[in-house]
Amino acid sequence: MGHLTLEQRYKIEAYKSLGKGITEIANYVGRDKSVISREIKRNADARSGLYKADLAQRKTMKRHQNKRKPCKFNEHIEANVVHYLKQDFSPEQIVGRAALEGKEMVSHERIYQYIWKDKRGGGKLYKHLRTKGKKYRKRGLGKDDRGLITNRVDIDKRPRIVEDKKRVGDLEIDLVIGKDHKGALLTINDRATGLLFMGKVETKESIEIEAKTIELLQDWKPLLHTITSDNGKEFANHQQIAEKLDIDYFFAKPYHSWERGANENLNGLIRQYFPKKSNFTNITQKQIDRVISILNNRPRKRFGFKTPNEVFAQKLNENIGVAFIT
Repeated sequence: MGHLTLEQRYKIEAYKSLGKGITEIANYVGRDKSVISREIKRNADARSGLYKADLAQRKTMKRHQNKRKPCKFNEHIEANVVHYLKQDFSPEQIVGRAALEGKEMVSHERIYQYIWKDKRGGGKLYKHLRTKGKKYRKRGLGKDDRGLITNRVDIDKRPRIVEDKKRVGDLEIDLVIGKDHKGALLTINDRATGLLFMGKVETKESIEIEAKTIELLQDWKPLLHTITSDNGKEFANHQQIAEKLDIDYFFAKPYHSWERGANENLNGLIRQYFPKKSNFTNITQKQIDRVISILNNRPRKRFGFKTPNEVFAQKLNENIGVAFIT
């Protein structure tokens, strides 16, 4: 059966005014008890609690008028989808960003359907997806033979405020390794804003990692508080990094990659542009800067589809008194 009619609502009003219970009203109207109960709860007067048929009818009609109508995948929406895809936004990011900007948009499932149809027709839009349509098996735990790091400070001693991800300057650091372990990208992200810093290193030697870390973060020194890495020997010079940047350095527990979850996720995004088994030897700074720009301007679901750059600017504005070297 469909929606309640105005006549049925008058019957509900009449029986309710006589003090009849839900079961009697349901039998009189010829509808299920759950329908009657829901109708009274939703459409009774909010202040007095009285049920009036005319008011109930008006409230129902207003809800139907305000109900979001499904969008058709028209030319305008298609143009916006293609525009966002070419910026490497995921379908979910497209939907979220469109809502933030007040643009009409279809569901992310519909966008995926559009991408797969385009692929079947020989199109290349799927190549803008992070995994390019491929499915990856989750990594298992491998043997950790990297040894111990001298004077490491465990993540258990890291200030609790870092867990809140609200303070700018709490960082995570890691490496993205090139083909045959030749060359790597040093990636650093701010936990609160998702902001990415990235630079190329020729080797995993700790002294080179130290130098590149300081190079990437030197100008941000007034904003820095903590940095967290895994237990790789490449981070053996952690004390020198901490001293030169005036920052507290912590190490995650072995096999606890979720303790650096934001960095793990970010490295996955980076792999969209520098895939596994790709040669890092000829990567230029221009290419690296392009990827940094793309990812720092890509909307994130956890920020309500704002970009890391937007969130960073917002947090700086909230703390105008913080000194910052440009």
